[in-house]
Amino acid sequence: MQYNPGWNGSSVNLLHVRAAGPEDSLHYVWSSIGAPAVLLVATQSPSSSLRVNWSQLLSPSPAGAIWIDPPDSVVYSTAVVFTKLFEFSEAKPLGELFYPTYDLSEFSWDSLNHTLNHTALTAELRGVPATDPGGGFANGSLAFQVTAYEAGGRAGRLPGLLHTADSSQLEFVLAGVAPRGNGSRFALEVATVEEAGAVRRLRSERSIDDEYTPTIFEVLSLLAESQNGSSTLGFLQWKATAYGSRSPRREDGIRCRAQGLRAANWTLPVSSVVQAYFGESLGSSCTVSALNVSFGGEEGQVYQEKRYLSWSVLLGFGQPPRDTFSPLVISITAVALGTPLAMLLLGSCLVLLARRRRYSEYEPIN
Repeated sequence: MQYNPGWNGSSVNLLHVRAAGPEDSLHYVWSSIGAPAVLLVATQSPSSSLRVNWSQLLSPSPAGAIWIDPPDSVVYSTAVVFTKLFEFSEAKPLGELFYPTYDLSEFSWDSLNHTLNHTALTAELRGVPATDPGGGFANGSLAFQVTAYEAGGRAGRLPGLLHTADSSQLEFVLAGVAPRGNGSRFALEVATVEEAGAVRRLRSERSIDDEYTPTIFEVLSLLAESQNGSSTLGFLQWKATAYGSRSPRREDGIRCRAQGLRAANWTLPVSSVVQAYFGESLGSSCTVSALNVSFGGEEGQVYQEKRYLSWSVLLGFGQPPRDTFSPLVISITAVALGTPLAMLLLGSCLVLLARRRRYSEYEPIN
């Protein structure tokens, strides 16, 4: 993990996370220069490196300021941009009432270097609006907490997402922000950038297994696939829940919904790290898609009461991890289903033996 590689200042945030394999390497570039974003690049060289032209990156024309060396080692690249935070409430009978939008490209962000932990491979990007006329952020903040992984495993806190060494976890946290209405709900707009040859699609999977995330049976994945559908290039994956506590429990769950993937026919807000890497192709050959992830619903006023909201999402390359039943659950299921079957078979055998003994006492009649 490198903070602002090649730059001594801390007035801007750029975090480079590199995972090296025997024949390839993966790069995650997190930044709050403009709208908060992450650039994901997979290369077929174990020694590929990130290059940053800082004077160009911080200029009004950052195209070409970020690249991977050697350039021909890049096999796939994409970006995820967190653009806006919406706040709305149910205003019956008029429907949804939206308050002025929080544009994340206009936030002021703390130095990420203060929260960087090279041992735990974590960092936190925390910010507030540069101007806040309503005072909603007077005692609150919005944050993105990043966690990288060196091996496969499972997050210790709910929702307990399964991860691999090829993935990183992002936790979106809204803490202490005063809602502007009774029953306010929030929605985070997420945009993705794909180069020519790749498309995004939203997939929902349901399972009867809620062992690791109690009462939640749905997993959503935003997949980047080749246009012929032959392979999955990257993903965002999350459980259909958020939580309203710093130490989340089942009862702190908040409903989480993805409100449809759509082609973004608007221009991305200023996000220098994305413009710096994709350059002119961002407005021509690249495909920009967006969806809103909303939090809250009929289940109540969890955020109103605790003023806390956290949502975890996994980002990575290739196929997203798939949960399977643990050996404990398989054993319990086998016992639960096998015991009645064994008793039925044993009872049938005893009945047959008893009948044979009963009729064997008589001589056959000619």
